[in-house]
Amino acid sequence: MNNAFDLAGKTAIVTGSCKGLGRGMAVGLAGAGADVVLVDRDEATETAKVIESMGRKALMISADLMSIERIPSIVQDTVAAFGKIDILINNAGTIRRTPAIDFSEKDWDDIMAVNAKTVFFFSQAVARDMVKRKYGKIINIASLLSFQGGILVPSYAASKGAVAQVTKALANEWASLGININAIAPGYMATDNTKALREDPVRSKAILDRIPAGRWGTPGDLAGVAVFLASPASDYVNGHVLVVDGGWLAR
Repeated sequence: MNNAFDLAGKTAIVTGSCKGLGRGMAVGLAGAGADVVLVDRDEATETAKVIESMGRKALMISADLMSIERIPSIVQDTVAAFGKIDILINNAGTIRRTPAIDFSEKDWDDIMAVNAKTVFFFSQAVARDMVKRKYGKIINIASLLSFQGGILVPSYAASKGAVAQVTKALANEWASLGININAIAPGYMATDNTKALREDPVRSKAILDRIPAGRWGTPGDLAGVAVFLASPASDYVNGHVLVVDGGWLAR
């Protein structure tokens, strides 16, 4: 059964891999044997060091995914370096907190561009390589706000709803081509995106009181889930949004 989770010889692209959830998942894939392409607007040097210390290869590519213009060259550079793309984790994302009554068009467009548009077109670009071998694993990062509306984050909620739906739509088309496309919906994680919430004693207590596990999640909590969805162990899982939230939605 251990072989079902083996990623030896696989090449993965992880966006937003400089820190946080992206780093946790990238390191998890490397621990299972994959070489990893680290895509981020910031240098993912520390992530690369950890991966290389495991005996795996790490390729850093600097890119701002606010635009889809860089996607073709990222795919080309990955194929040139490793010969193929087996796994894509669409993790890069952003959030802006503003009351809906004051939310600007620019904030709306920026968030939808990174969180939704890039997810689709990056998936499309790697799928064109994957279909040649009839094999591939695409993992999108959704959110609890794929299910709930949230507060002060209207465009983020809309973008994560889009991530869940595009995951299902692409699974309907690509499952027969050997591509598994699923999503992970993290709960409340201790990352930069939740810094303001964690530092607000009232909001933080309210959140923790609802989580049966009684704690904020960590990037490491997504590592095993990412390995599962990237590995042969999940070959019959398609179009699924897997919630990793310490039990939040169960309440």
